[in-house]
Amino acid sequence: MRSRNWPGKFALVCATISLPAAAQQAQPVPAIALVDPADAPQWQALVQPAGWRVITGAAANTPDARVQALADAVKQATKDGVDPSRIYLAGRGAATAGVFYTISRVPDLWAAAIGIDGSPQAAIDSDRLFLANFTNVPVLWIGKGDADPALAGRLKDAGLNLEFRPAAGVNNKAVLDWLAGHRKEPFPAGIDCETNAPVFASCYWVQMSKFDPQERNDMLPSSRMAAAPVASLNLGAFNFKPDEPGPGLLVTGLPDHYNGPLKVGDRIVALEGRPLDNARAYLDAMAKYTEEKPIVATVQRGKDRVRVETRVVVPHRDAMVTARVQAKYLPADHEIQIVSRTVKEMRVTIPPEWADETSLYWNGLALEKIDGPGCYVLTEESELLHANRCP
Repeated sequence: MRSRNWPGKFALVCATISLPAAAQQAQPVPAIALVDPADAPQWQALVQPAGWRVITGAAANTPDARVQALADAVKQATKDGVDPSRIYLAGRGAATAGVFYTISRVPDLWAAAIGIDGSPQAAIDSDRLFLANFTNVPVLWIGKGDADPALAGRLKDAGLNLEFRPAAGVNNKAVLDWLAGHRKEPFPAGIDCETNAPVFASCYWVQMSKFDPQERNDMLPSSRMAAAPVASLNLGAFNFKPDEPGPGLLVTGLPDHYNGPLKVGDRIVALEGRPLDNARAYLDAMAKYTEEKPIVATVQRGKDRVRVETRVVVPHRDAMVTARVQAKYLPADHEIQIVSRTVKEMRVTIPPEWADETSLYWNGLALEKIDGPGCYVLTEESELLHANRCP
C-alpha cells in the first residue's frame, strides 16, 4: 500500500505491529478502531511506539453491516488484552462520515473519536445521525476547506459533542495526545441514546429490548439531525468530487449500463442559463430547489456545448419511528432515574457502588429498592414497575 500524506504534518509510513501476547495479558492496552481497514498500515505506524493496538472489522456490504462487524471486532479485542475504557474510533477521508455514523449506531464502545479530512455530511444525509448518542463520545474533526468550520459550527449548535481543528499544524503527537486524554467510564452517571433499529439498542448500562410505538413520551423528542432533502438532476446516477475545481461540475464516473445523456468527462457548466463555477456551486444551486420542475442544463463535452432538457428531482423522506432512553444515577439521592420513549422493556445493569439502598424510577413509576447489583429486566404492567433478574 502506498504511503499517503495526511493533513498538515500528519504523514505516516506503512508498518506492521505485533505485540507479545504476554504483554497484552499483563496490562490492557489502548486501541484504535478503524472505519476503513485500508488505513490500518498508517495507523499501525503511528500507534506502535505508544504500545497501542489497531482494530479492524470484517468486510461487509452495507453501512450497518460494517458497523456490526467493527463492533464484533472490538468486543473480541477486549477479550484479547485491549482496555475497554481506551478504545478510540478513527477514520480519514471518506471514512470520516463513517466515524459519525458508527457512533450514532453504537455509541457505548468508544472513549472518543477522530475524523481526519473528509466530512460528516454523508452521515447527516443518511438520516441516521442521532445527536444524543454523542453525549459521552467527544469527536475531534480535523478538516480543511472553507465549508468545514461552518458545518462544524452547525453540528455543535445542534448539540453534537464536537471539536473542530483546521488541518494546518496538526501532527501525530497532537492526535494521540487528544485521544489519550479521554477514557470511557464503564458506568457513566448520565447516558442518552436513540435508535431506529433494535440491533442497535445498547446504551451503556441500559439495553432497550422491546419496543412499542404507542409508548409515546412527548417530553423526550427525537435527537435525529434530519437531513435536508437535497435536490438533484434527473440524469441518472453520476459521480463527481465536491471539491473538484471548475469550470462547472466534472462527471468523473457513471454506473455500468448507464443509459442517460451524460458521458465521463462531461462538465455541467450551467443550469437554466446561469453559469456554474465549480462542483460546490452546483451543490449550492441544488440546495435552493424545494420543488420538482423542468430545467435545462448546459453540458461542455470537449469543444462542444450540449443542451440537455431534464428535471430537478426532490427526494421524499419517510417518517421514522425511533426509541430513545435517558438515564442518570443521582448518588446524593440514591436514585436511578430513567426516561424513555417507544420502549416497553429494557435491561438495566446496576454496579455494586450504586446498589446500596437505591430506588429506581422509570417514566415516573417507582421501584423502591434495588435488590443488589446485577442485571434486571424492567417491564411495566397496569402502571406498576416490575424488575426481574436477567436470565
